[in-house]
Amino acid sequence: MQPETLGHAAYQNAFAARIRDPRNAPRPPGATARRMRVYEQLLFNNLESFLLACYPVTRELLSTRAWKRTVRRFFREHRCHSPLFRDIPQAFLDWMEAGIAASDFTALPFLVQLMHYEWLELSVSIAEAEPDPEQIDPDGDLLTERPVLHPGSRLACYAYPVHRIGPRFKPAAPDHHMHCYLLYRDAEDAVHFATLNPVTARLLELIQTEQPTGQAALRQIATEINHPNPQRVIETGGQLLHDLATRGALLGTWKHE
Repeated sequence: MQPETLGHAAYQNAFAARIRDPRNAPRPPGATARRMRVYEQLLFNNLESFLLACYPVTRELLSTRAWKRTVRRFFREHRCHSPLFRDIPQAFLDWMEAGIAASDFTALPFLVQLMHYEWLELSVSIAEAEPDPEQIDPDGDLLTERPVLHPGSRLACYAYPVHRIGPRFKPAAPDHHMHCYLLYRDAEDAVHFATLNPVTARLLELIQTEQPTGQAALRQIATEINHPNPQRVIETGGQLLHDLATRGALLGTWKHE
């Protein structure tokens, strides 16, 4: 039987099924084992390469067998809806978060949070949002004016210290502290990580979402934490804002409209 006798759509479906599951799906009629093996290996290796680039620590934590098995299962079972290769790592994360991590890797309760932390680096590196330099004063007063966080920055808080997790540190349970991070791009588009305490994370969240003056954001935080000396919070926070600007996390202040 020649491939054409299946019909174009049926042949494509059979071809794709074989590539996804070489062990169980039959070769489409007319396709030799040697030729099919080229496609089977090529597509799987390409998929795995995108995931390895995004999740190097996750790969280290899993055995070679468990990693290959999981990636193969993802390739076989999941249907990506985006045609962009850069979206594959997020699809893998979503798939793992939907239940695979909890059911297959009970000894690694932090796995999804670690993977999200690893994925954030890719998310920040490819973020299309760019600041408009015409709207920003790089020398503006960070307290009396409205500080600017790069629009491609990401804030995240986890129950585990994900930046420390690796083959030699695999916490069995949360440590009852919130571990917060800022990921941002500098002027050369390099991605940087900054560890934050929850109060600093809240400050940057306000700056990112509500765009208040630095002083207004710090006053709100002083109220939220019921601090007895709001002025002290403002003074300490002003130094913090200056440090973040020096590190490139803050770009300056919004110009007056």
